[in-house]
Amino acid sequence: MRILLEAWHENSVPTWSLAALLALSTLLVLIVARHVAEAILQAAAKRKRIAPLSQVPAAIVASTRLWLLVPLAMYVGATALQLPDKLDHALDRLVVVVLLVQAAFWVNALIKLWLNGQIERRNSDGEAVTALVLLQFIARALVWTLFLLVILNHLNFNVSALVTGLGVGGVAVALAVQNVLGDLLASLSIVFDKPFVVGDFIIVDNFMGTVERVGVKTTRLRSLSGELIIFSNSDLLKSRMRNYKQMYERRVSYNLNVAYGARTEQLEALPGFLKQSIEANTPVRFDSVHFKEFGEWAIVFEVVYYVLSPDNGLAMDIQQKINLDIHRYFAANGLDFAHPVRTLQAAQGAVLPVKVAPEQTAAPANEPARTQQRGDKSWTPNVIA
Repeated sequence: MRILLEAWHENSVPTWSLAALLALSTLLVLIVARHVAEAILQAAAKRKRIAPLSQVPAAIVASTRLWLLVPLAMYVGATALQLPDKLDHALDRLVVVVLLVQAAFWVNALIKLWLNGQIERRNSDGEAVTALVLLQFIARALVWTLFLLVILNHLNFNVSALVTGLGVGGVAVALAVQNVLGDLLASLSIVFDKPFVVGDFIIVDNFMGTVERVGVKTTRLRSLSGELIIFSNSDLLKSRMRNYKQMYERRVSYNLNVAYGARTEQLEALPGFLKQSIEANTPVRFDSVHFKEFGEWAIVFEVVYYVLSPDNGLAMDIQQKINLDIHRYFAANGLDFAHPVRTLQAAQGAVLPVKVAPEQTAAPANEPARTQQRGDKSWTPNVIA
């Protein structure tokens, strides 16, 4: 406070007015220059496709922070004043810190620009996209760490002692944020071990979806119904998952139930027809057709073949064609599809119980059945001897 009063007394009111005018004019010029440059670059981007190198000025302008222009304007205005040495030195340090912070924003913008370009070019390569997303986070974190150390060194902090202290205190911090660190290490495991990559369709427990993003702490899946499912990386690696994108073929196995009553020659001809029907499709590899068993209500044939593609839609199309062939064959050869049926046969002379209506009263065994009147109708109850 004393230094500010000293600076106030060393300069006249007109001098302070000139300094304020210089500061405001400089700030206005910088703001206008930024907006004009941004408008020009945006107009150029709309007219034609921008080359990769010409995107650098746009990234630099977009990452220029308006709040960092205020200290620069103050520095320009202070050139018109007579300031104490301590205040002048502090203002110099402030300007250097501001420039370093702005430089960090520029470097991060360039890193983001380059890595986003790589991600767009390799969008079909899920492994590369996953690695580049994590690399972007690590690179930007390193940039801010390095600039922070430079700033602290410029402010005459003992950086070596600070790094040593951070190493000791880092143990306590690691214990406090061990869950976050666990997710970070899990994300590194996902990148290097590659159990899945961006674009893979996976099933974890009862959840399924396509991997959209592998972050530092979480992995995001887009489910079949459209919602976003978010997993913690560490929990995800502890779970058992199925990665359907890594399939190279699909195994199809099902039972064909033929109704009892089919003749032996019909059953003998059926495996040959099924094999021919399966092999008529491509890309398919036939495996086997067997008379599996006499079921409780059907004669069971087991059919197995492979679709040489991971495409589920293709597999369903092939199965549909085979099913239609089977239906036509059964209709043409007098075969029936079996469905669960139970047949009860009563032994000769057996008496089946008769359900007696609630109104009915069975006559005693030693009395004859008698006719009772009910309204204008007569009825005789059943007697079970």
